[in-house]
Amino acid sequence: MYDIAIIGGGPAGASAAIYAAKAGKKTLVIDNDQSVTKRAWVENHYGVEGITGPDLVAIGKKQAAKFGAEFVAAKASKLTAGDGFIAIETDGDTYEAGHVIIATGMFTDVAEASGIHTKPGTEPRIKTIVDCTPEGKTSLDNVWAAGTAAGVSMHTIITAGDGAKVAINVISELNGARYVDHDVLKA
Repeated sequence: MYDIAIIGGGPAGASAAIYAAKAGKKTLVIDNDQSVTKRAWVENHYGVEGITGPDLVAIGKKQAAKFGAEFVAAKASKLTAGDGFIAIETDGDTYEAGHVIIATGMFTDVAEASGIHTKPGTEPRIKTIVDCTPEGKTSLDNVWAAGTAAGVSMHTIITAGDGAKVAINVISELNGARYVDHDVLKA
């Protein structure tokens, strides 16, 4: 069983995976390779002069894998609460995790199929979002939402930051204390 499973490997999902895996949590990312970021040219991302969306997504996944996140190419279709875990049904297999982060961008179909509350989106072209708390908690215990799926702006820097924020909240809940991750330069 995984500590944290993340549905979606775009900026929000990969960012969440970086923090979760770096914190030592057994982390799974289920990604159907449908991130709209893969169509983007990004010049408004702090610290990056210009990058293609596909390169940005690939770098994020590489960073998460470096810290131990596992990636599965699949489409998640439904979440079901078990006794102390969430079962994640995909088009191929079923996985189990203590916590799940939905980071599916413009798509809320897995949330809706799982009975998780949704609401109308506020961003242009975003019809529906997951109804969640500012921390990312949804109506299904131990299921969280991050990024565009959670209602934040579609800009990659914002969705990546939201993915990190939600992952830190999940890690903090698992650890029983606020989690902080700060790297420092070596002298």
